[in-house]
Amino acid sequence: MNDSPRSDEIIALHPAESGMQLGRALLHALHNAGISVLYQDREMKTVWARNMRAPWASDTGDGNGILPPAQAERIGAAKRNVIASGNPERLELGVPAEDGIRWFQVWIDADHGESGAVQGVVTTMVETTEQKRREQTLKTLLREVSHRSKNLLAIIQSIATQTGRYSETLGDFLTRFRGRLQSLASSQDLVTSSNWRGAALRELVSGQVARYGSDPKRSLRFEGENPYLNPNAALHIGLAMHELAVNSVSYGALSRPDGFVEVTAKLTAASADKPALSLTWAEAIGARDRQPKEKRFGSVALERVVPTSLNGTATLEITGERVEYRLVVPHGNFETD
Repeated sequence: MNDSPRSDEIIALHPAESGMQLGRALLHALHNAGISVLYQDREMKTVWARNMRAPWASDTGDGNGILPPAQAERIGAAKRNVIASGNPERLELGVPAEDGIRWFQVWIDADHGESGAVQGVVTTMVETTEQKRREQTLKTLLREVSHRSKNLLAIIQSIATQTGRYSETLGDFLTRFRGRLQSLASSQDLVTSSNWRGAALRELVSGQVARYGSDPKRSLRFEGENPYLNPNAALHIGLAMHELAVNSVSYGALSRPDGFVEVTAKLTAASADKPALSLTWAEAIGARDRQPKEKRFGSVALERVVPTSLNGTATLEITGERVEYRLVVPHGNFETD
């Protein structure tokens, strides 16, 4: 025989403690926990109620408070079922309110007498609005993460395809592909640290230049605006900066100890209230800085992939003494203070 006490029994009650003390303690507990409790007899007449707050409190005494008729009938039907069957029921209710929907968990239990017959019904109500809102927020965030993850995988797939198309050997492919993945990871870190809001342009450009051993304070001269890029723009502009930095380290200004690049960001009057971002990368190259003449993924990404992904335009000009890349980004890809 199991003599252990039930989990809902009161144990170790001091003989000197009165029922009134216990009752007061339980009332404090109900109030602090925001729990409403209602006891009704078999005829659904209210016998007693404790901590009845809106929407449960009313002057009618029926225990249904100021609930909408459909909700009140739903609870009434559940109570009648409990009285008839003796089995408990549990409901979740959404009650309209001024600031949205208030959610409640409702437990309906039968009160059995010594003979086992149902002599009343106990209804317990707990508000779960904040929990419900947190769950809804979490679901929204998970959908957003899933959406952005799919976008990122699509970008990676495109990069892998294009890198393979312009690579002559497996080793060449792996070297270039790893570099581009690391570039995406660097931009993605900025996006993630901002709770998926995006990344500041100056920080994004500086991070991509710094990845190749260049000190941005010396090798990067950034001038102009510093808009906040949305996640998609941050990833693609980060990719463009990566390709330009790789090309500069291999063939251009950053291949020389005293070399530097200039990045200028200006807002242009594309429309009355929504200016576009004009981003320019420029660097001086010498006679010994041999730029490859054949078409490579880097130039394809700069002239086609990046601007297309942003609904913008781009030009890449390489002359005997200068490399200049200009990207025009529509306003929907960024925001300014």
